[in-house]
Amino acid sequence: MHLYRKHGNGPDLVLLHGWGMHAGVWNSVAEQLAERFTVWQLDLPGYGGSDTVSPYTLEQVVDVLAPQVPAHVHLCGWSLGALLAQRWARRHPEQVRSLVLVGATPCFVTREDWDRGVAAKVFDSFAEQLQQDYAATLKRFLSLQARSGDAAREVIARLRQELFARGEPAMEVLNAGLRLLAESDLRHDTVQLAVRTLLLAGEYDTLTPAVAAAWLAEHMPAAQLNVFRGAAHAPFLSHPQEFVAEVKDFLHE
Repeated sequence: MHLYRKHGNGPDLVLLHGWGMHAGVWNSVAEQLAERFTVWQLDLPGYGGSDTVSPYTLEQVVDVLAPQVPAHVHLCGWSLGALLAQRWARRHPEQVRSLVLVGATPCFVTREDWDRGVAAKVFDSFAEQLQQDYAATLKRFLSLQARSGDAAREVIARLRQELFARGEPAMEVLNAGLRLLAESDLRHDTVQLAVRTLLLAGEYDTLTPAVAAAWLAEHMPAAQLNVFRGAAHAPFLSHPQEFVAEVKDFLHE
């Protein structure tokens, strides 16, 4: 079972967290969202209280999660969760009413024809460091997610507080997640998604730069973009009130 928490009333809204975290990272905004929606906070396979899957691919993860929620949902994903949400909407289009993609990109790593990502050596370095010092590497990754944001210190503290609150993911799960971030390229599939999409990006995000979200907004048929001024990779933590307002307004339309 991958459900961490279900609460609220109204249309179903599924929240997907990012790499290294668990569904509790949404707690600061989930209560406010539950005023209007039935909020499903899902632990990705291998995180929190969930079992892992094999092979650990976008398709396998999505196919395990999809049957656990209702037939028609709004889907909100952050970082790795946003990558999964894109694949989910492509793989099970009849289930997804709309998408909210936070800190999103179709391709995390730079390539010859893609300069809106992170250098591959950054992920290689994390993978190597992960083997040497698991806890310290995760904490450095969290710092990267908040770097340069106006509320960086508070966001880092919140992420670190949540990090080990529900146990530690297995090393193979963390490695598999890094591979997904490093190897996935959804540009071809995502531009064919006609589902209504809200893209929420941070002005100072160095992990998934706002220009990557802008590319999605330009190429997806029914997408709109909002860039949070002063935010980094986790605007729902640094700007919770603005985040909730944006999501409620978009899903109310």
